[in-house]
Amino acid sequence: MLALAILALAAGCMRVNIQGNPEAWANSMAEQMGAVVPVRVATYNTSLYDNEEGGLIRRLESGDANARNIAAVMQRVRPDIVLLNEFDYDAAHRAADLFQRQYLEVAQAGGEPLRYPYRYLAPVNTGVPSGLDLDNNGTAGGNGRGRGNDAWGYGLHPGQYGMLVLSRYPIESEAIRTFQHLRWSTMPGALQPRDPRTGKAWYAPATWTKLRLSSKSHWDVPIRTPGGTVHLLAAHPTPPVFDGPENRNGARNFDEIRLWKEYVSGDSQPWLCDDAGRCGGLPAQAQFVIVGDYNADPDDGDGMPGAIRQLLDHPRVQGNHIPRSAGAVERAADGGLPRKGDTAAHTGDFGPKAGTLRLDYVLPSRGLRVLADGVFWPASGDPDAALAGASDHHLVWVDFNHALD
Repeated sequence: MLALAILALAAGCMRVNIQGNPEAWANSMAEQMGAVVPVRVATYNTSLYDNEEGGLIRRLESGDANARNIAAVMQRVRPDIVLLNEFDYDAAHRAADLFQRQYLEVAQAGGEPLRYPYRYLAPVNTGVPSGLDLDNNGTAGGNGRGRGNDAWGYGLHPGQYGMLVLSRYPIESEAIRTFQHLRWSTMPGALQPRDPRTGKAWYAPATWTKLRLSSKSHWDVPIRTPGGTVHLLAAHPTPPVFDGPENRNGARNFDEIRLWKEYVSGDSQPWLCDDAGRCGGLPAQAQFVIVGDYNADPDDGDGMPGAIRQLLDHPRVQGNHIPRSAGAVERAADGGLPRKGDTAAHTGDFGPKAGTLRLDYVLPSRGLRVLADGVFWPASGDPDAALAGASDHHLVWVDFNHALD
Protein backbone atom coordinates (compact mmCIF):
# COMPACT_ATOMS: atom_id res chain seq x y z
CA MET A 1 0.00 0.00 0.00
CA LEU A 2 2.89 2.36 0.76
CA ALA A 3 4.34 1.62 -2.67
CA LEU A 4 1.04 2.50 -4.35
CA ALA A 5 0.79 5.71 -2.35
CA ILE A 6 4.26 6.72 -3.50
CA LEU A 7 3.31 5.83 -7.06
CA ALA A 8 0.32 8.16 -6.83
CA LEU A 9 2.42 10.89 -5.25
CA ALA A 10 5.09 10.60 -7.91
CA ALA A 11 2.50 10.60 -10.67
CA GLY A 12 1.09 13.83 -9.29
CA CYS A 13 4.49 15.52 -9.28
CA MET A 14 5.89 14.41 -12.63
CA ARG A 15 4.94 12.79 -15.90
CA VAL A 16 5.44 9.06 -15.45
CA ASN A 17 5.76 6.40 -18.14
CA ILE A 18 6.17 3.03 -16.42
CA GLN A 19 7.26 0.00 -18.41
CA GLY A 20 6.80 -3.44 -16.83
CA ASN A 21 5.76 -3.81 -13.18
CA PRO A 22 4.36 -0.57 -11.63
CA GLU A 23 4.65 -2.02 -8.10
CA ALA A 24 8.34 -2.79 -8.58
CA TRP A 25 8.88 0.73 -9.94
CA ALA A 26 7.07 2.22 -6.95
CA ASN A 27 9.17 0.18 -4.53
CA SER A 28 12.31 1.41 -6.26
CA MET A 29 11.09 5.00 -6.06
CA ALA A 30 10.26 4.52 -2.38
CA GLU A 31 13.77 3.35 -1.66
CA GLN A 32 15.29 6.26 -3.58
CA MET A 33 13.07 8.73 -1.73
CA GLY A 34 14.08 7.30 1.65
CA ALA A 35 10.73 5.70 2.45
CA VAL A 36 10.56 2.41 4.29
CA VAL A 37 9.14 -0.26 2.00
CA PRO A 38 6.92 -2.88 3.66
CA VAL A 39 8.36 -6.39 3.67
CA ARG A 40 6.18 -9.50 3.66
CA VAL A 41 7.72 -12.52 5.39
CA ALA A 42 6.03 -15.93 5.34
CA THR A 43 6.46 -19.50 6.49
CA TYR A 44 4.89 -22.46 4.71
CA ASN A 45 5.16 -26.15 5.51
CA THR A 46 4.69 -27.37 1.95
CA SER A 47 4.65 -31.16 2.51
CA LEU A 48 6.85 -31.40 -0.60
CA TYR A 49 8.76 -34.46 0.56
CA ASP A 50 9.03 -38.04 -0.61
CA ASN A 51 9.89 -41.28 1.17
CA GLU A 52 12.31 -42.23 -1.62
CA GLU A 53 15.58 -40.40 -2.20
CA GLY A 54 15.16 -38.33 -5.36
CA GLY A 55 11.41 -38.91 -5.28
CA LEU A 56 10.53 -35.22 -5.05
CA ILE A 57 12.75 -34.45 -8.03
CA ARG A 58 11.00 -37.09 -10.13
CA ARG A 59 7.58 -35.76 -9.12
CA LEU A 60 8.51 -32.19 -9.96
CA GLU A 61 9.93 -33.27 -13.32
CA SER A 62 6.69 -35.03 -14.25
CA GLY A 63 4.35 -32.29 -13.04
CA ASP A 64 3.14 -32.50 -9.43
CA ALA A 65 -0.40 -31.30 -8.67
CA ASN A 66 0.38 -30.43 -5.04
CA ALA A 67 3.45 -28.45 -6.07
CA ARG A 68 1.30 -26.49 -8.52
CA ASN A 69 -1.16 -25.66 -5.74
CA ILE A 70 1.64 -24.71 -3.33
CA ALA A 71 3.00 -22.37 -6.02
CA ALA A 72 -0.50 -20.98 -6.61
CA VAL A 73 -0.86 -20.14 -2.92
CA MET A 74 2.50 -18.38 -2.94
CA GLN A 75 1.51 -16.45 -6.07
CA ARG A 76 -1.64 -15.30 -4.27
CA VAL A 77 0.18 -14.14 -1.12
CA ARG A 78 3.44 -13.08 -2.85
CA PRO A 79 5.81 -12.98 0.13
CA ASP A 80 9.09 -11.13 -0.28
CA ILE A 81 10.86 -13.67 1.93
CA VAL A 82 9.58 -17.17 2.67
CA LEU A 83 10.75 -20.25 4.53
CA LEU A 84 9.52 -23.52 3.06
CA ASN A 85 9.50 -26.39 5.57
CA GLU A 86 9.29 -30.06 4.49
CA PHE A 87 10.94 -29.40 1.14
CA ASP A 88 13.36 -32.26 0.45
CA TYR A 89 17.01 -31.21 0.21
CA ASP A 90 19.34 -32.57 -2.47
CA ALA A 91 23.00 -31.59 -2.82
CA ALA A 92 22.60 -30.52 -6.47
CA HIS A 93 19.64 -28.26 -5.58
CA ARG A 94 17.70 -29.89 -8.39
CA ALA A 95 14.35 -29.89 -6.55
CA ALA A 96 14.69 -26.19 -5.69
CA ASP A 97 15.57 -25.35 -9.30
CA LEU A 98 12.58 -27.27 -10.63
CA PHE A 99 10.14 -25.77 -8.15
CA GLN A 100 11.26 -22.23 -8.86
CA ARG A 101 11.49 -22.47 -12.66
CA GLN A 102 8.62 -24.79 -13.53
CA TYR A 103 6.14 -23.91 -10.78
CA LEU A 104 6.71 -20.52 -9.13
CA GLU A 105 7.84 -18.76 -12.31
CA VAL A 106 4.88 -20.15 -14.27
CA ALA A 107 1.36 -18.81 -13.70
CA GLN A 108 -0.69 -21.23 -11.58
CA ALA A 109 -4.49 -21.24 -11.25
CA GLY A 110 -4.84 -17.69 -12.49
CA GLY A 111 -1.93 -16.33 -10.50
CA GLU A 112 1.04 -14.34 -11.71
CA PRO A 113 4.58 -15.77 -11.94
CA LEU A 114 6.73 -15.26 -8.86
CA ARG A 115 10.51 -14.98 -9.05
CA TYR A 116 13.04 -15.09 -6.23
CA PRO A 117 16.58 -14.14 -7.27
CA TYR A 118 18.06 -15.22 -3.92
CA ARG A 119 17.75 -18.44 -1.96
CA TYR A 120 19.42 -20.47 0.77
CA LEU A 121 19.35 -24.21 1.36
CA ALA A 122 21.76 -26.51 3.15
CA PRO A 123 22.01 -30.05 4.58
CA VAL A 124 19.76 -31.01 7.48
CA ASN A 125 19.89 -33.77 10.10
CA THR A 126 16.79 -35.65 8.95
CA GLY A 127 17.59 -39.06 7.53
CA VAL A 128 21.32 -38.78 8.24
CA PRO A 129 22.47 -42.02 9.95
CA SER A 130 23.85 -41.46 13.45
CA GLY A 131 25.39 -44.90 13.85
CA LEU A 132 23.73 -45.00 17.30
CA ASP A 133 20.73 -46.81 18.76
CA LEU A 134 18.66 -43.71 19.43
CA ASP A 135 15.33 -45.52 19.90
CA ASN A 136 16.83 -48.11 22.30
CA ASN A 137 15.49 -51.10 20.37
CA GLY A 138 18.81 -52.95 20.48
CA THR A 139 20.00 -52.17 16.95
CA ALA A 140 21.46 -49.13 15.24
CA GLY A 141 19.94 -48.33 11.87
CA GLY A 142 17.96 -51.02 10.09
CA ASN A 143 15.14 -50.50 7.63
CA GLY A 144 12.10 -48.26 7.33
CA ARG A 145 11.02 -46.50 10.50
CA GLY A 146 13.79 -48.17 12.50
CA ARG A 147 16.37 -46.53 10.26
CA GLY A 148 14.57 -43.21 10.57
CA ASN A 149 14.41 -43.42 14.36
CA ASP A 150 18.18 -43.84 14.54
CA ALA A 151 18.95 -40.92 12.23
CA TRP A 152 20.08 -37.62 13.78
CA GLY A 153 16.61 -36.38 12.86
CA TYR A 154 13.78 -38.65 11.81
CA GLY A 155 13.77 -39.30 8.06
CA LEU A 156 13.99 -42.19 5.61
CA HIS A 157 16.79 -40.62 3.56
CA PRO A 158 19.20 -37.70 4.05
CA GLY A 159 17.48 -34.40 3.33
CA GLN A 160 13.90 -35.56 3.77
CA TYR A 161 11.76 -32.79 5.35
CA GLY A 162 14.44 -30.20 4.52
CA MET A 163 14.18 -26.40 4.45
CA LEU A 164 14.41 -23.78 1.70
CA VAL A 165 14.58 -19.98 2.04
CA LEU A 166 13.54 -17.84 -0.96
CA SER A 167 14.03 -14.07 -1.04
CA ARG A 168 13.48 -11.05 -3.25
CA TYR A 169 16.25 -9.30 -1.34
CA PRO A 170 19.97 -10.12 -1.16
CA ILE A 171 21.08 -12.72 1.36
CA GLU A 172 24.30 -11.97 3.24
CA SER A 173 25.72 -15.41 2.49
CA GLU A 174 29.02 -14.98 4.31
CA ALA A 175 27.21 -14.06 7.54
CA ILE A 176 24.83 -17.06 7.63
CA ARG A 177 25.07 -19.18 10.77
CA THR A 178 23.84 -22.78 11.02
CA PHE A 179 23.48 -25.01 14.08
CA GLN A 180 23.01 -28.42 12.48
CA HIS A 181 25.73 -30.07 14.58
CA LEU A 182 25.16 -28.37 17.95
CA ARG A 183 25.03 -31.11 20.60
CA TRP A 184 21.95 -31.18 22.82
CA SER A 185 23.99 -31.88 25.95
CA THR A 186 25.88 -28.58 25.61
CA MET A 187 22.72 -26.59 26.35
CA PRO A 188 22.74 -25.60 30.05
CA GLY A 189 19.85 -27.35 31.82
CA ALA A 190 19.00 -29.46 28.76
CA LEU A 191 15.89 -31.61 29.22
CA GLN A 192 17.64 -34.97 29.13
CA PRO A 193 14.89 -37.59 28.61
CA ARG A 194 14.39 -40.08 31.44
CA ASP A 195 12.38 -43.26 31.89
CA PRO A 196 9.65 -42.21 34.37
CA ARG A 197 9.42 -45.75 35.74
CA THR A 198 13.08 -46.00 36.74
CA GLY A 199 14.30 -42.41 36.71
CA LYS A 200 17.25 -43.46 34.57
CA ALA A 201 18.41 -41.42 31.61
CA TRP A 202 16.88 -42.69 28.35
CA TYR A 203 20.13 -42.24 26.41
CA ALA A 204 23.35 -43.87 27.52
CA PRO A 205 26.04 -41.29 28.44
CA ALA A 206 28.08 -42.05 25.31
CA THR A 207 24.99 -41.43 23.16
CA TRP A 208 23.73 -38.37 25.03
CA THR A 209 27.01 -36.51 24.63
CA LYS A 210 26.88 -37.00 20.84
CA LEU A 211 23.19 -36.40 20.12
CA ARG A 212 22.45 -33.31 18.02
CA LEU A 213 19.83 -30.89 19.27
CA SER A 214 18.31 -29.80 15.97
CA SER A 215 16.14 -32.41 14.27
CA LYS A 216 16.63 -30.57 10.94
CA SER A 217 18.79 -27.47 11.47
CA HIS A 218 18.59 -23.96 12.88
CA TRP A 219 19.57 -21.21 10.45
CA ASP A 220 20.31 -17.52 10.97
CA VAL A 221 20.00 -16.06 7.46
CA PRO A 222 20.69 -12.29 7.35
CA ILE A 223 18.78 -10.57 4.52
CA ARG A 224 19.29 -6.98 3.32
CA THR A 225 15.78 -5.56 3.17
CA PRO A 226 15.10 -1.96 2.03
CA GLY A 227 14.95 -0.86 5.67
CA GLY A 228 18.08 -2.69 6.82
CA THR A 229 19.34 -6.18 7.59
CA VAL A 230 16.88 -8.60 9.14
CA HIS A 231 17.99 -11.98 10.48
CA LEU A 232 15.63 -14.74 9.36
CA LEU A 233 15.75 -17.33 12.17
CA ALA A 234 14.48 -20.53 10.54
CA ALA A 235 13.83 -23.94 12.09
CA HIS A 236 11.45 -26.90 12.18
CA PRO A 237 11.57 -28.63 15.59
CA THR A 238 10.57 -32.27 15.84
CA PRO A 239 6.92 -33.14 16.60
CA PRO A 240 6.47 -33.85 20.34
CA VAL A 241 4.93 -37.26 19.59
CA PHE A 242 5.94 -40.67 18.15
CA ASP A 243 7.88 -41.68 21.28
CA GLY A 244 7.18 -43.36 24.63
CA PRO A 245 6.75 -42.43 28.29
CA GLU A 246 10.24 -40.92 28.31
CA ASN A 247 8.85 -38.15 26.02
CA ARG A 248 12.16 -37.77 24.22
CA ASN A 249 10.57 -35.98 21.27
CA GLY A 250 8.59 -33.67 23.54
CA ALA A 251 11.76 -32.72 25.42
CA ARG A 252 13.67 -32.22 22.18
CA ASN A 253 10.91 -30.04 20.73
CA PHE A 254 11.01 -27.85 23.87
CA ASP A 255 14.78 -27.42 23.74
CA GLU A 256 14.85 -26.85 19.96
CA ILE A 257 12.48 -23.94 20.54
CA ARG A 258 14.59 -22.87 23.51
CA LEU A 259 17.64 -22.58 21.23
CA TRP A 260 16.13 -19.48 19.61
CA LYS A 261 15.08 -18.14 23.01
CA GLU A 262 18.70 -18.30 24.12
CA TYR A 263 20.00 -17.04 20.77
CA VAL A 264 18.02 -13.79 20.89
CA SER A 265 18.74 -13.23 24.59
CA GLY A 266 22.20 -11.78 23.99
CA ASP A 267 25.52 -12.60 22.39
CA SER A 268 27.25 -13.83 25.58
CA GLN A 269 26.34 -17.49 25.16
CA PRO A 270 29.67 -19.39 25.13
CA TRP A 271 28.00 -22.81 24.69
CA LEU A 272 25.98 -21.68 21.65
CA CYS A 273 28.46 -22.47 18.88
CA ASP A 274 27.53 -22.68 15.20
CA ASP A 275 28.82 -25.16 12.66
CA ALA A 276 31.74 -22.86 11.76
CA GLY A 277 32.86 -22.69 15.41
CA ARG A 278 31.64 -19.17 16.13
CA CYS A 279 30.04 -18.97 19.58
CA GLY A 280 27.46 -16.62 21.07
CA GLY A 281 23.96 -15.39 20.34
CA LEU A 282 22.48 -12.56 18.29
CA PRO A 283 23.66 -9.02 19.13
CA ALA A 284 21.12 -6.95 21.04
CA GLN A 285 20.77 -4.35 18.27
CA ALA A 286 20.01 -6.90 15.50
CA GLN A 287 16.49 -7.10 14.06
CA PHE A 288 15.08 -10.57 13.36
CA VAL A 289 12.03 -12.60 12.38
CA ILE A 290 11.56 -16.13 13.77
CA VAL A 291 9.87 -18.36 11.19
CA GLY A 292 8.91 -22.00 10.81
CA ASP A 293 6.73 -24.92 11.78
CA TYR A 294 7.50 -25.25 15.50
CA ASN A 295 5.13 -28.15 16.18
CA ALA A 296 3.91 -26.43 19.35
CA ASP A 297 0.52 -24.86 20.06
CA PRO A 298 0.40 -22.36 22.95
CA ASP A 299 -2.79 -23.85 24.42
CA ASP A 300 -3.53 -27.30 22.95
CA GLY A 301 -1.87 -30.39 21.52
CA ASP A 302 0.79 -32.77 22.84
CA GLY A 303 3.72 -30.41 23.33
CA MET A 304 5.31 -29.71 26.68
CA PRO A 305 3.61 -26.84 28.56
CA GLY A 306 5.20 -23.52 27.80
CA ALA A 307 7.25 -24.71 24.80
CA ILE A 308 6.25 -22.02 22.29
CA ARG A 309 5.67 -19.49 25.08
CA GLN A 310 9.46 -19.32 25.34
CA LEU A 311 9.28 -17.27 22.14
CA LEU A 312 5.83 -15.68 22.30
CA ASP A 313 6.57 -14.15 25.73
CA HIS A 314 10.20 -13.24 25.08
CA PRO A 315 10.92 -9.53 25.70
CA ARG A 316 12.60 -9.15 22.27
CA VAL A 317 9.73 -10.82 20.36
CA GLN A 318 6.39 -9.38 19.26
CA GLY A 319 4.21 -12.32 20.22
CA ASN A 320 1.01 -10.31 20.49
CA HIS A 321 0.34 -10.14 16.72
CA ILE A 322 -1.63 -13.30 15.95
CA PRO A 323 -2.40 -14.08 12.28
CA ARG A 324 -5.88 -15.54 11.80
CA SER A 325 -8.12 -17.02 9.09
CA ALA A 326 -11.78 -17.81 8.49
CA GLY A 327 -10.95 -21.28 7.22
CA ALA A 328 -9.37 -22.34 10.50
CA VAL A 329 -12.47 -21.39 12.48
CA GLU A 330 -14.71 -23.30 10.09
CA ARG A 331 -12.52 -26.43 10.06
CA ALA A 332 -12.14 -26.47 13.85
CA ALA A 333 -15.92 -26.27 14.23
CA ASP A 334 -16.37 -29.14 11.78
CA GLY A 335 -13.89 -31.28 13.74
CA GLY A 336 -15.62 -30.61 17.03
CA LEU A 337 -12.58 -31.31 19.21
CA PRO A 338 -12.30 -29.31 22.44
CA ARG A 339 -9.86 -26.43 22.19
CA LYS A 340 -8.69 -23.95 24.81
CA GLY A 341 -7.04 -21.57 22.37
CA ASP A 342 -8.27 -19.29 19.62
CA THR A 343 -9.13 -21.56 16.69
CA ALA A 344 -8.91 -18.63 14.24
CA ALA A 345 -5.13 -18.67 14.87
CA HIS A 346 -4.73 -22.33 13.92
CA THR A 347 -2.45 -23.06 10.98
CA GLY A 348 -2.76 -26.81 10.42
CA ASP A 349 -5.38 -29.52 10.06
CA PHE A 350 -4.28 -32.99 11.16
CA GLY A 351 -7.41 -35.05 10.75
CA PRO A 352 -10.23 -36.18 13.03
CA LYS A 353 -7.98 -37.41 15.85
CA ALA A 354 -5.56 -34.48 16.19
CA GLY A 355 -7.76 -31.72 14.76
CA THR A 356 -6.54 -28.18 14.07
CA LEU A 357 -3.65 -26.49 15.89
CA ARG A 358 -1.48 -23.40 15.75
CA LEU A 359 1.99 -24.67 14.85
CA ASP A 360 3.44 -22.25 12.27
CA TYR A 361 4.84 -18.85 13.27
CA VAL A 362 6.21 -15.60 11.89
CA LEU A 363 7.45 -13.63 14.93
CA PRO A 364 9.12 -10.25 14.30
CA SER A 365 11.45 -8.66 16.80
CA ARG A 366 10.56 -5.47 18.62
CA GLY A 367 11.64 -2.48 16.58
CA LEU A 368 9.93 -3.79 13.46
CA ARG A 369 6.53 -2.19 12.86
CA VAL A 370 3.90 -4.85 12.08
CA LEU A 371 1.44 -3.60 9.45
CA ALA A 372 -0.70 -6.64 8.66
CA ASP A 373 -0.74 -10.42 9.00
CA GLY A 374 -2.76 -13.44 8.03
CA VAL A 375 -3.04 -17.16 7.34
CA PHE A 376 -3.92 -18.37 3.84
CA TRP A 377 -6.81 -20.61 4.83
CA PRO A 378 -9.94 -19.50 2.95
CA ALA A 379 -13.39 -20.59 4.09
CA SER A 380 -14.96 -23.42 2.10
CA GLY A 381 -17.04 -21.07 -0.07
CA ASP A 382 -14.00 -19.14 -1.27
CA PRO A 383 -12.81 -19.93 -4.84
CA ASP A 384 -9.25 -20.40 -3.51
CA ALA A 385 -10.22 -22.91 -0.82
CA ALA A 386 -9.17 -25.89 -2.95
CA LEU A 387 -5.61 -24.55 -3.24
CA ALA A 388 -5.15 -24.60 0.52
CA GLY A 389 -5.48 -28.39 0.68
CA ALA A 390 -2.09 -28.98 -0.93
CA SER A 391 -0.53 -29.33 2.54
CA ASP A 392 -1.83 -30.08 6.03
CA HIS A 393 -0.29 -26.71 7.03
CA HIS A 394 -1.21 -23.25 5.77
CA LEU A 395 0.97 -20.33 4.77
CA VAL A 396 1.39 -17.69 7.51
CA TRP A 397 2.53 -14.17 6.62
CA VAL A 398 3.37 -10.87 8.32
CA ASP A 399 3.97 -7.45 6.75
CA PHE A 400 6.36 -5.11 8.56
CA ASN A 401 8.71 -2.23 8.06
CA HIS A 402 11.47 -0.75 10.15
CA ALA A 403 10.28 1.78 12.70
CA LEU A 404 11.10 5.33 11.66
CA ASP A 405 11.69 6.67 15.18
